[in-house]
Amino acid sequence: MAKSTTAPSTRKRTSSRKKDPDGAEAPKTNGPETAPDAGPTDDDIRLRAYHRYLERGGEHGADFDDWVEAEKDLKSPRHN
Repeated sequence: MAKSTTAPSTRKRTSSRKKDPDGAEAPKTNGPETAPDAGPTDDDIRLRAYHRYLERGGEHGADFDDWVEAEKDLKSPRHN
């Protein structure tokens, strides 16, 4: 059985970044957490959910509830 060989791809790589109407690439950003009003990051929510877990005495089985409540806590106006 003969080995098949394939030539390396000669396709030109294109940028996946979006371009504005003038054709210039949009500037890179570090994601939504860099915006001043982006709200809590996943890490913020994860830490608050863990604290809720500890406050409940470390009982398992309510991780989703802890996450949802942590998200509500961090997004509430009194927290900001």
